[in-house]
Amino acid sequence: MGADDLMITPRIAILAGIRTPQCKSGGALMNAAADDLGTIVVRELLALTGIHPNQIDEVVIGNVAQPAHAANIARVISLKAGIPQSTVAYTVHHNCASGMQSLTTAALQIQSGNADLVIAGGTESMSNIPLMYGPKMTAMFIRLMRARTLRQRLKVIASFRISHLIPIIALQLGLNDPVCGLNMGQTAEVLAREFGITRDEQDAFALESHRKAVAASEAGRFAEEIVPLAIPPNYYDVQLEDDGPRPEQSTEALAKLKPYFDRQAGTVTPGNSCSITDGAAALMLASEEKANELGIKPLGYITGYAYAALSGRRMGLGPVYAIAKLLEQSGGQLSDFDIVELNEAFAVQVIANQRAFESKSFAQEHLNRSAALGELDPDRLNVNGGAIALGHPVGATGTRLVLTALKELHRRNQQKALATLCVGGGQGAAIALEAA
Repeated sequence: MGADDLMITPRIAILAGIRTPQCKSGGALMNAAADDLGTIVVRELLALTGIHPNQIDEVVIGNVAQPAHAANIARVISLKAGIPQSTVAYTVHHNCASGMQSLTTAALQIQSGNADLVIAGGTESMSNIPLMYGPKMTAMFIRLMRARTLRQRLKVIASFRISHLIPIIALQLGLNDPVCGLNMGQTAEVLAREFGITRDEQDAFALESHRKAVAASEAGRFAEEIVPLAIPPNYYDVQLEDDGPRPEQSTEALAKLKPYFDRQAGTVTPGNSCSITDGAAALMLASEEKANELGIKPLGYITGYAYAALSGRRMGLGPVYAIAKLLEQSGGQLSDFDIVELNEAFAVQVIANQRAFESKSFAQEHLNRSAALGELDPDRLNVNGGAIALGHPVGATGTRLVLTALKELHRRNQQKALATLCVGGGQGAAIALEAA
């Protein structure tokens, strides 16, 4: 057993959590940088718990796009939130699992005795992932900087061509796996073919995600975890809720969308995929002893976690591999969990995981198990909808899944939850949770 899979004894307490609304890229939060979003949730978390900033031992933040103006974004967020400069803060990058990696990193620090009280979370502004100049334009700028005379400068300028301005889209690059040569949507098409998952099945799953998310929003369930956010740059309006769930979504509307990643024979569309999204989330973690000392009843506990790796071509199956490791550690069963939050990168990816869980042959061939993991009960899965409706701000999603799961356990007066996701590049992550 290594640092990538661990049953935690004693349990790590989650004192409280908060998140921003999640809004589609280019929308309401497009003028809020990732460090701004992170600062908002950290400040709100401190206010929510009544914890003085001086009491925080560390700040750990997950982030994928790594903005150039805030290279160690956790440190920037920590200082902007009013936490003392003497407090250590650092950023973790584990692709889609970054917001989960921050939590397990914090848990390890607490378990080892290096910290008692840690803020962990994730933030992402996918609106602000930059466009980049190509190599020809970059080379021209370098030559221009090195030119010593006016004549040399003019010669360099004369070499400019309009084609030099064709941008490289950093977001598009980030969604490609340079090792297997596929983008994330193409890996989803791999699973559709492998498991025989139809377009109709994917669209039906997507419609259900919207239906559940709309119902949760209308019932005020998401309001329990969202901090209202004044919209920059003018701050006249306030964003109160996620903008992805669509009350008007229908089977007919989904059916009209064309496959995006394989235009000839594909089944994965923008409608049955998660949206590109901005958002942030943060949790306050502590040892049980520290929670008792502070007199704060925790929201819940982290009791175990696991990370796993697999082929990048089948990256969407990461949850199966990670959960298999987690169950092996604990000796538990998939049916032990009252709530399961499985990130909806693509509808086909979630359906593929459901089938892999139930398959004895998959377990024998890929998981070194004699029996299937078991049925992933649809009535326990993503009961408030998932990323197809809510969006997937990649650095923050792992934290959001844990927060949403714990809130739902309390509403249902249930005990155990599982949060899990696939990770671009071929990995998976899973965290076991208990309600306090």
